Amino acid sequence: MANRMVSKRRTFGRSSWLHACNRAGALLALCLCMGMESGAWATNAAPDPLEGKWWGTTGTDRERVEVGFEFIRDAEGKLRMRFTQPITNVFDYADSSEIVREGDRVSIESFALALTLKGDTLTGTYPGPRSKALLRRVDAIPTEAPIPDVPTGPGPLWQTRLGGQVFATPAIFEGVAYIGGTGGVLNAVDLAKGEVKWTFPSGGPIFGGVAVAGDAVFFACDNGFLYKLDRATGKQVWRYDLGDADVPRVLPHPSVFDWDWQGATPAIADGTVYVGSGEGSLHAVDAGSGERRWRFATNGKIRNAAAVDGERVVFGSADHFVYALDRKTGAERWRHDTRADVNATPLIDGGRIYIGNRGAGLYALDAASGTEIWRLYFWGSWVESTPVIAEGVLYIGSSDLRRVSAIDPADGHVRWRSDVRGWSWGTPLVVGDRIYAAAAGGTPYFVRHLASLSTLDRKTGRLLTRWPFPDTGGHQWGIAGSPVRDGDRVIVATIEGSLYAFPVQ
Repeated sequence: MANRMVSKRRTFGRSSWLHACNRAGALLALCLCMGMESGAWATNAAPDPLEGKWWGTTGTDRERVEVGFEFIRDAEGKLRMRFTQPITNVFDYADSSEIVREGDRVSIESFALALTLKGDTLTGTYPGPRSKALLRRVDAIPTEAPIPDVPTGPGPLWQTRLGGQVFATPAIFEGVAYIGGTGGVLNAVDLAKGEVKWTFPSGGPIFGGVAVAGDAVFFACDNGFLYKLDRATGKQVWRYDLGDADVPRVLPHPSVFDWDWQGATPAIADGTVYVGSGEGSLHAVDAGSGERRWRFATNGKIRNAAAVDGERVVFGSADHFVYALDRKTGAERWRHDTRADVNATPLIDGGRIYIGNRGAGLYALDAASGTEIWRLYFWGSWVESTPVIAEGVLYIGSSDLRRVSAIDPADGHVRWRSDVRGWSWGTPLVVGDRIYAAAAGGTPYFVRHLASLSTLDRKTGRLLTRWPFPDTGGHQWGIAGSPVRDGDRVIVATIEGSLYAFPVQ
């Protein structure tokens, strides 16, 4: 077009060129008025004031997080949304949910979003009725930040390969680690040098942890039995039938999300072993004889440990309930509906029970009655980490959130959340002014997860060191369980089937 205009100016002279421009301008104005019914102008309607980029915060007084939306038109002219929420590790996600526009109102049911447009602000709720959102129009939305450049910290003192996959946390007692795996072998490993002292072939995968009491160790196996072994030799003392040998599992998969990789770890108190089973029962077994004292049935799998609280034993079930039973009789004292699978071990502290579920909630319940005291939302992430409380602060890991969190146990207010870049399913380990956090990696997956053993500043959550575990080619790698301390060593077990000892920093 520019070359043509120059050519006409040179041919016609100044007055002829101006006359041509005036005619062209008049023709263009006429076309705009007529709407160019047969051309592209007809489809270029006035833009919706909602279109563009928006950035702001949402949440409650317990925690506010950043969130961003970009509203655009697709090739068919439909309004679409791209979503960014750093707390959930989602950046520029193209969502196909229906966007409903009613005057100044915009809503997306699948996001529990209901906002009102006023000038360059959007106000309303997201997600849920109690989370207030405030967003403003912006030119750009932040992108994912790189992993901080921090030291790796000291490397492992030793590594011992055990065979099979290991999802559980090692049990440490008097310088020995007891750990089983999917290969069907329980191992006793001397922690001084990483040498295997003895092994016990159980004949079935072992997903849960080991309980140590006196001269015995106890563990549950997917062949349907609870075992008691002599701690010094690994010889079987007795086994008890849990009745769940035929209960199937679905291990972590890139596109099947009904994951079932946890196992019930026995809890022992006053000569009684309390252990859950895949068929949904909590069993109370005499630790000396292996005889049943009582059995309580739920309607879901019990895949984690129970906790003893005075005369009560407390545990969660995949039927969505947290239960409190009489320790001696198994009679139900109370139950609390969390409305999602409970696959975490409860923490009991100061008359309260702290426990998470797969409904993205961390609950604080009254231990005596089961009444909810507070609930903290984890932004869509499962909460299967068992928390720990140290000097009045609750520390807990998470699933897709990737965060280790420091929370006020009194009211659920978040002090800090620190991104460890992977699934932090285990319990954070508090050592002095540091937090040790273990993480598992996984790919392919809709959130990037990387495996590591990290240390965080206990007061601020700042990442201090990060020892990465390499991608080994399977869907998941790294650490599924918790780091545990043995003197001047930190012990971890990897999904790939190795036990590591790291020096305490």
